Amino acid sequence: MAGYNPPQVETRRRRWVGPVSIAELAACIGALVCAFAPLPSAILEQHYSIGFYPQLQHSITALSNQLPFAILDVLLVGLTVATIVTLTQAIRDAWHTRTAARILRTLAHFAAMGAVLYILFLLLWGFNYRRLPMPARLALDRVAPSTEDVVQLGLKAIDEMNRLYAAAHTGPPFGPEWRNTDLRAAFAEVQRALSDAPPAEPGRLKRSLLGPYFRWAGVDGMVNPFGLEVLVNPDLLPFERPFVAAHEWGHLAGYATEADANFVGWLTCVRASPAAQYSGWFYLYWQIGGEVNARDRERLDAALERGPREDINAVIARLRRNEIPALQRASWKIYDQYLKANRVEAGVRSYGEVVNLILRARFEEGWTPVRRGGPPSPSREP
Repeated sequence: MAGYNPPQVETRRRRWVGPVSIAELAACIGALVCAFAPLPSAILEQHYSIGFYPQLQHSITALSNQLPFAILDVLLVGLTVATIVTLTQAIRDAWHTRTAARILRTLAHFAAMGAVLYILFLLLWGFNYRRLPMPARLALDRVAPSTEDVVQLGLKAIDEMNRLYAAAHTGPPFGPEWRNTDLRAAFAEVQRALSDAPPAEPGRLKRSLLGPYFRWAGVDGMVNPFGLEVLVNPDLLPFERPFVAAHEWGHLAGYATEADANFVGWLTCVRASPAAQYSGWFYLYWQIGGEVNARDRERLDAALERGPREDINAVIARLRRNEIPALQRASWKIYDQYLKANRVEAGVRSYGEVVNLILRARFEEGWTPVRRGGPPSPSREP
């Protein structure tokens, strides 16, 4: 019987199948508190979105910009491999011991890890969903815009597209968006107009292993909240990229909701180079075209000149070339639930709220938005 030591075996078994550790339990409780605690928006705005987050974002994005690969790809591959290895080992042990205790223990580990990742998500970026929304920081007209107001804004967008088309397509190469001085300067100017926070660091537009998914689901881009980097659809056309860049930079600046990021992206584009202006007005036309009825859409389309019309058809062809409708519907449904879980009540419908915001906001010359407490008289056009 030499070498037989029952107490050590029992101790080893308890180490694997014992109850959830205090640290794991604390992580789960902490995640629940963070998810449901009614944190005041004004406090988060002052201490997180204006205080802690901008410093963090500048450091992390400046670092991620130097990496030619997507940090999210590394995280996803590592997490997938670790999950497969851990589950395989748990199933193997359960098979040998004829008990599900190891699998239950592994699931408890996964729950705790999910809680930790959720807390990191909130600290690194996610708390921005709870900051003051854009309507709370701007001077707005009380009257809701009419359908005709929306159509007139669409006609304004088309006029600008027709005017800017030649310059946008024959001018010098735009180059990497994150290094374009005009776009960077415009982005910094918009941030100063909207908030007292230090300007955010623009992100490099990166390709990702998620590129095929972006194509299939019709996604233009996203921000990786764990690396504060910008990932984009590799099939974006050149005239689409400036607005997509500015929109994602809006997210990097802490404007988490889609309406707020669209507002930041559009304001950035319309005060930059002709190519960026065209991209911003093109986006606005595209958004309005999806908001109006068929009759008003025909009215808008009739005002399009040949060049912009060809660009619209090119985008439609891009989207249809690789889309998988079932995956697209499922993806947007999941994203809708994600937004609602992060207290964006409108879900994916929040994309279109930017039209209402543009029509109700007061602007000074050059499409400079007026913050609350600013001048009382609006100026719609620069």
